[in-house]
Amino acid sequence: NDKQVYVGHFIRKQERDTVFNRTKFNNVYVKNLSESTTDEDLRKFFGEYGTITSAVVMRDVDGKSKCFGFVNFESADDAARAVEALNGKKFDDKEWYVGKAQKKSEREQELKGKFEQSMKEAADKNQGANLYIKNLDDSIDDEKLKEMFAEFGKITSCKVMRDPSGISKGSGFVAFSTPEEASRALAEMNGKIVISKPLYVALAQRKEERRARLQAQFLQMRPLAMPHSVAPRLPMYP
Repeated sequence: NDKQVYVGHFIRKQERDTVFNRTKFNNVYVKNLSESTTDEDLRKFFGEYGTITSAVVMRDVDGKSKCFGFVNFESADDAARAVEALNGKKFDDKEWYVGKAQKKSEREQELKGKFEQSMKEAADKNQGANLYIKNLDDSIDDEKLKEMFAEFGKITSCKVMRDPSGISKGSGFVAFSTPEEASRALAEMNGKIVISKPLYVALAQRKEERRARLQAQFLQMRPLAMPHSVAPRLPMYP
């Protein structure tokens, strides 16, 4: 027949259940309450949106309000409507924050995600600002390495790599505050003679970048059927 058939993206039951559980909630958290707000006040404000099974303002051992509380709804839909209506509203010159009450494990997972995201953003921001240096003289330490590159900009970290016994490996890393500073340092210092040795200076690579580059090189080499080929070692930083 001529009927149109819509085929949607298949979602496994486990994934559907996870999405459902993540969005549905009955317990609501409210903070930035006035010290005078009582349990009965919460019932009054939130009761407009549905049947409430409990409402409590949290207090310390002396009975003083901690200025936050919890309201539990009988219906998840009512809880969602209350959050949408009351979050950001002002009561007694206090702007309320109203949202889903999270379990400790959920809060920890959310904080972990935010931390990982901030770390990734910091790494992306500093991409191209980290230099790898090799062929260093054994006498060069962290402080000397920093002095060598200080004229090109603000150095955020500087490290000479050493073996377990503390002997220099002849290589190190210098991180600048901006990629532009790192570019100037690379242009000026690569090939420069320092204590009778020409420096090798290059942009450092993160582990995942190095892995991707090595994989690409390996795939390019496969058609040549080179036996036991060994990919070159590339500088990387954690």
